[in-house]
Amino acid sequence: MTRTPAYPELLDLVDERATAFREAAAATDLATRVPGCPDWSLRDLVAHLGEVHRFWAATVAAGPSDAPPSAEAIGDRTPRGDLLTWSAESTRLLLDALRAADPDEGCWAWWGDSDAPMTVRAVARHQVQEAAVHAYDAQEAVGRAEPIPAAVAVDAVPEFLQVSLGSLGAWPHRPARIALSAVEGPTWLLDLTPKGATADPAPSGDPVATIRASASDLLLVLFKRVGVEAVTVTGDPSAVDELLSWIDNE
Repeated sequence: MTRTPAYPELLDLVDERATAFREAAAATDLATRVPGCPDWSLRDLVAHLGEVHRFWAATVAAGPSDAPPSAEAIGDRTPRGDLLTWSAESTRLLLDALRAADPDEGCWAWWGDSDAPMTVRAVARHQVQEAAVHAYDAQEAVGRAEPIPAAVAVDAVPEFLQVSLGSLGAWPHRPARIALSAVEGPTWLLDLTPKGATADPAPSGDPVATIRASASDLLLVLFKRVGVEAVTVTGDPSAVDELLSWIDNE
């Protein structure tokens, strides 16, 4: 188990990664293609992250709900004026909403099928990951990709296992236990069964495969931003191939 950053730290990390994202985008023509999102230009990527920030700002502001906010509550998410200025305003709206909310208050979230909490704190945690991966995308597009900071990646890996994989439903392959081992120290276990993915399962046997790398490369391999050659796999590599083919990052 690793410590999830305190709520104020999560907000600082959202701000820091969103700033790094815009700094990279500002370094080149916004028509530049994004390798991690092949159908998108940097302009598309900036618009996407801004739309995400405005959506979650409205979701947090709405408070506890069984449904996402209406289009009227979200407001106009179409970029206006200078795109990077609009992006910065989008991040400000998100951070203002997160600062104004009780972090333990419930709110709608798309990961209801997982065992992750549906709270403002969980939204903030997920938005760190969103901004961090897209900052990497923008940096890669301008030819200066940097590892995701360890303070982000060490929490984003278990968050991905619980939220993103935990929401995928039934595991379609043979049951497997896989370990993800970060060179920074932590190791996370993932059980894959007909019931789906379970992060941090109770001890009940050794993993069939272990993926070892920096926390940044573990996260990037899960997001399919780097290939499996960026990590070291021991044990049964076919189980890892099945896991990566199952992940849907569209």
